[in-house]
Amino acid sequence: MSDTSEKEQPRRRQARGERRIAQLLEAAAQVFCTTGYTAASTNAIAREAGVSPGTLYQFFPNKEAIAVELGDRLVHEMRETYGEALAPVDPATPLEEVIGAAIDRFMAFNTEHPVFFALMHGPDMPGGITEAHDQLHTALVGRIEDLLASLLPEAPAADLTRTAHVCLGIYKAGLELVLAHQGAERAAYVQEIKDVLIRYLDPLVGDRCGRP
Repeated sequence: MSDTSEKEQPRRRQARGERRIAQLLEAAAQVFCTTGYTAASTNAIAREAGVSPGTLYQFFPNKEAIAVELGDRLVHEMRETYGEALAPVDPATPLEEVIGAAIDRFMAFNTEHPVFFALMHGPDMPGGITEAHDQLHTALVGRIEDLLASLLPEAPAADLTRTAHVCLGIYKAGLELVLAHQGAERAAYVQEIKDVLIRYLDPLVGDRCGRP
């Protein structure tokens, strides 16, 4: 066997392993969304993935390890999403545009990955994800503060922190309603969340966002 072939073998095995892991994570996401984390089992995840439990155990020792890996990947993707969605803006940007763009990006992520809400906000969050959730929450509040600071440059830091927490709380509460609906009704709930945030922030921002 040539040196090239010997080098390609591990790469092919690694690629097959990555595909299998992706397959198991996709199956786990479906099971966690359907049954919740506590009721889920490795057997159910293996069955959803179309593999034997023995194959699953080659990659993950238990369902918490699966949930933690899935959560880590989703948190990484979410960080990229809020990096784009919560960048500071020109103070003259209309408030509807600021809120609309941010909510649309976050809703797109959460509706494409409903398991993120199931793992991060469910009553039975696996212990290994708690720290990641807390770090993400803190980071999100910080990014919302940065966005608000660009709209309210003279606001005290404590006021920005309080407002950021309220905005995130409104979004999380609304997200549960959004995920419980489909189609036009889901779109209507998304618009309701935008309207609530606009009406909450409008008196604070005033004409700094180009509003009359």
